[in-house]
Amino acid sequence: MNEPNNKSHWDLQLDPGWQRFAELAIATGRAIRAVHPSLPRVLGGISPIDPFFIENMKAQGVLEHVDVVAVHGFPLDWNLWQIDEWPTKLADIQTLAGLPVWVTEVGVSSFGADEVQDWGVRRTAELLAGRTPRIHWYSLYDLPRSWEATTRHREAEGSSYYRHFHMGLLREDGTPKAALKTFEKYSDVMGLCQWFHFDDHRLDEAVRWMRQLGVTHLRTGLSWADSFRPNALEWFDRQMDALAEFKVTLTFCFTPEHRGIAPHHTSPPLDPREFADFCARMIRRYCRTAAPAPATLTPFEPVRA
Repeated sequence: MNEPNNKSHWDLQLDPGWQRFAELAIATGRAIRAVHPSLPRVLGGISPIDPFFIENMKAQGVLEHVDVVAVHGFPLDWNLWQIDEWPTKLADIQTLAGLPVWVTEVGVSSFGADEVQDWGVRRTAELLAGRTPRIHWYSLYDLPRSWEATTRHREAEGSSYYRHFHMGLLREDGTPKAALKTFEKYSDVMGLCQWFHFDDHRLDEAVRWMRQLGVTHLRTGLSWADSFRPNALEWFDRQMDALAEFKVTLTFCFTPEHRGIAPHHTSPPLDPREFADFCARMIRRYCRTAAPAPATLTPFEPVRA
């Protein structure tokens, strides 16, 4: 799940101590390891960067079932710390977790000015290069104005909500911002994070831009909720086939309304095994070195609400 310690992505009222999340993470870690012997399992990216959450996950045994801890940071837009604190924030989690720590989302919006984002790309690369194995800049595209940002409170968040629409190196219409050329200079040390919506019209153009920029590492996602749409596998296949040339960090997220304790995408699932099963099926389908499904496999039967 994406940003499990963020109330916009995980319902903390339903799971105030993250016990349900820990159960889900352990079940998923085991399921992935059962179908793939060496694929890195990443505890998906925490935001805010909170040592107490990592201590909680360690105490509940979650870190025994992951190989990497991921963090997200947006000090010029959403976080209450300065950009020059990045090395300290990273080192705190590295020391506590005792595992590799990846930065799977870092970004600066052009909400105030394009020049701010341009400077932010350069300064982020200077601060993080060499300190972490993976850096994923968020994002390639601005979020289209006609779409909604994936947060629970939307416009009630004020300017924090509207910054979601200005995080791209490219504007909604595909024209470059000043930061694009600066990012290209650092594409050997920074990859991208780009979410693709269901049947996203930007997919093929995004691939062309990433080739042009020299990007090798991409983080994106497959939605468990989307898997219940008509023709879901056709879209998943198209997306993953288009991205096959990149080294992809794949995030599984979004609870289907009918499979959650509450009917929204941030809810803990009714049964964590359902989510774990979805992840294992996607690994089998899209990772070439995953173990094939046994001939006598009995499909997981989800609990009924």
